[in-house]
Amino acid sequence: MHYRNREVVRVTGRSRSYDCDVLVIGGGIVGLSTAYALTRAAPGTRVTVLEKESGPARHQTGRNSGVIHSGVYYRPGSLKARYAVSGAAEMVKFCAEYDIPHAVTGKLIVATARDELPRLHALAQRGRENGIAVRELSGAQIAEYEQEVDGLAAIHVGTTGICDFGAVAGRLAEAAEASGAEIRYGARVTRVDRRPDRGVAVLTAGGDVVRGRVLVNCAGLRCDEIARLTGDEPGARIVPFRGEYYELARPELVRGLVYPVPDPAFPFLGVHLTRGIDGGVHVGPNAVPALAREGYDWGTVRPRELGATLAWPGSWRLARRHWRYGTGELHRSLSKEAFTRAVRRLLPAVREDDLIPAAAGVRAQAVLRDGTLVDDFLIQETPRAVHVLNAPSPAATASLPIGREVARRALEALPPPTP
Repeated sequence: MHYRNREVVRVTGRSRSYDCDVLVIGGGIVGLSTAYALTRAAPGTRVTVLEKESGPARHQTGRNSGVIHSGVYYRPGSLKARYAVSGAAEMVKFCAEYDIPHAVTGKLIVATARDELPRLHALAQRGRENGIAVRELSGAQIAEYEQEVDGLAAIHVGTTGICDFGAVAGRLAEAAEASGAEIRYGARVTRVDRRPDRGVAVLTAGGDVVRGRVLVNCAGLRCDEIARLTGDEPGARIVPFRGEYYELARPELVRGLVYPVPDPAFPFLGVHLTRGIDGGVHVGPNAVPALAREGYDWGTVRPRELGATLAWPGSWRLARRHWRYGTGELHRSLSKEAFTRAVRRLLPAVREDDLIPAAAGVRAQAVLRDGTLVDDFLIQETPRAVHVLNAPSPAATASLPIGREVARRALEALPPPTP
């Protein structure tokens, strides 16, 4: 089929034929968890997933530090708190059931300055409110867990773990396909025609038209673009932040996971140390503006995407409000010496030549028009569509309950069968 006069192929015609019941855009861990949940909650529901890359989990899912977060950071009652706490336990169980490498390691959150001590104590209280066992430590007790880490005090969170989220996403895809879902890779969506009384039709870059009764948008870094193609105004824009990592040349310096006390004004956790499932130790990430939605280095610049970010009023308001924080992050991005100094606050023994550049990731952070960073997961429902508009960390940890929730909403949006 072809498009005429910029009009997407309509979901019309007396036959009203559909290729699927639920059409999921995005093959990261949230989209695949949604497909997996749909096939289990409503067997027989026809599910199609469109992923623009040649395989699953090529962006946020496959480029994070692999931490199964406990839920200690998040506001009690928020979706992040609820889904991270339950999702962490489910993720460990899922990995064990499907023989995916994982470990429950616990982690330290370390205060290195006196003004961080009240925030550390508040974090411990928040963890307890979220139902998480937290042990508060004096500076001398830190060595029980990490001999090379220095700090005034710390908290130990025993339920934090690590896994291979890319492998989790791959297993979700296999399980969904085994239950009848169809996953199409290399299927970049370029247009969407949503008719509230009939359904949706999307056009891919390859010229295929796929019709569904309900659309689920799990497009991550491009979720706001897909929402707007659908005809919905999400009220926020994705502002991409690149997180740059190093690999520690002397991994023996770190036993497990070590984090600083986070700044409550930001959804970023600060430069931390993470022993991965492969035994290597990642150091990072920082958080700097990316110059493209998938801008994994300073050399990747896409003028149209950068222009769209700069045209969003929230980007400028965010920059004005937090320019000091942003300046520090940029300095650490451009200066390895400055990055090393930040790491030494936690790990005094580290040297600049201990840090080996590693692959970066990009966080899909939703920003409101007034410059506010969206702090919680954001799921928006419109006629015949469910949009996941903010699902950065801890979305991988929380992906199983998020997928069930999105699946529930999608099934409720399905019209009853025609007699």
